[in-house]
Amino acid sequence: MAALDDTDDVADLAAAVAEMTAVAAITRLKYRYLRCLDTKQWDEFATCFAADATADYNGLVFADPVSLVDYMRAHMGEGVLTLHQAHHPEIDLDPEDPDAATAHWYLHDKVVVDAFRFALEGGALYTDRYVRTVDGWRIQHTGYRRTFEMSWNLDDPAAVKVHGPGEHVHA
Repeated sequence: MAALDDTDDVADLAAAVAEMTAVAAITRLKYRYLRCLDTKQWDEFATCFAADATADYNGLVFADPVSLVDYMRAHMGEGVLTLHQAHHPEIDLDPEDPDAATAHWYLHDKVVVDAFRFALEGGALYTDRYVRTVDGWRIQHTGYRRTFEMSWNLDDPAAVKVHGPGEHVHA
């Protein structure tokens, strides 16, 4: 067994701790993004993004974080009940840039809009890019591609419509 003060062992341990700390911070960021989306905390939601952030939700594209947050504020407000859960993260730090990372997440989401008697449930795979800023890790790009999506009228759940990979019903 090598001595604890061995320089290589200490450097390796420090690198492993730094990587685990970064992965934990990115995980918390993604969870905050989802929590703020579902609880409609738009000001906090906006803080999840880098100034140059972009998004592509299965073809619903945003070139900047302001238009993304504005869209969510306008279309996911009162009366739109949502549940977004991301899990099975695969987070990779960029070996060439300690302030950059990528990740894949599995999404399970549900949307209910009682006023329109509409419900949706789906799955998707998120692909994200992250950047470490002076304020901590931020989302530089986020987006998903659907694995499936089901939608139905709340008054006629037997008439469910099922959409396969890449298809969507939102506009």
